[in-house]
Amino acid sequence: MSIKIAIVDDNTFLIHSIKEKLSFFDTIDIKHTSLNGSELLTKLEENHNLDVILMDIEMPVLNGIETTQIVKQKYPHIKIIMLTVFDNDENIFNAIKAGADGYLLKEVNPEQLHNGIVETLNGGAAMNPSIALKTLKLLRNPIDIENPRDKEDISLTTREVEVLEQLSKGLSYTAIADNLFLSPSTVRKHIENIYKKLQVHSKLEAVQKAKRHNII
Repeated sequence: MSIKIAIVDDNTFLIHSIKEKLSFFDTIDIKHTSLNGSELLTKLEENHNLDVILMDIEMPVLNGIETTQIVKQKYPHIKIIMLTVFDNDENIFNAIKAGADGYLLKEVNPEQLHNGIVETLNGGAAMNPSIALKTLKLLRNPIDIENPRDKEDISLTTREVEVLEQLSKGLSYTAIADNLFLSPSTVRKHIENIYKKLQVHSKLEAVQKAKRHNII
């Protein structure tokens, strides 16, 4: 079963380097590459039979975060992994809120890259310690939400908060599973739920902003 992949990066040298890393794995089938989000969207209109998109964040014309939002709305079945040079909290956090399924640093070795892709396809979500920490902060002082039902949407369970706390210490899924007496797949499920709730949270913020500015 081959994994169909597209690479989006404005740096042709980096596209080449990612292709090279993936060439070690015969299950990986690189369908096409694009230099920006707009080019990718054109290619997807012709054929969106893809499993994973490896997406750069900083790009001209249409950046990775805007592109992720559009791809996720149009083709929700495609998993998106952000590839970034910088471990920049703000960027990564916005990428998660846009609907990204995971994120990896560009200097990742071939094996980690392959594992990250497989992990994401299996419903896992790569979340690094600084993001986990940021999420905890966000949850400790949530924005004022008028509708109590919406508030419930972003409140995490005690378990999810425990998983986040462990993640923020840089622990692996397996270590977290051992510490919390859970199976690694349960930990993965919790992380996936946290991602989903974060995305709900960002949609709420957007709606509220629109209401405040009388857009809706």
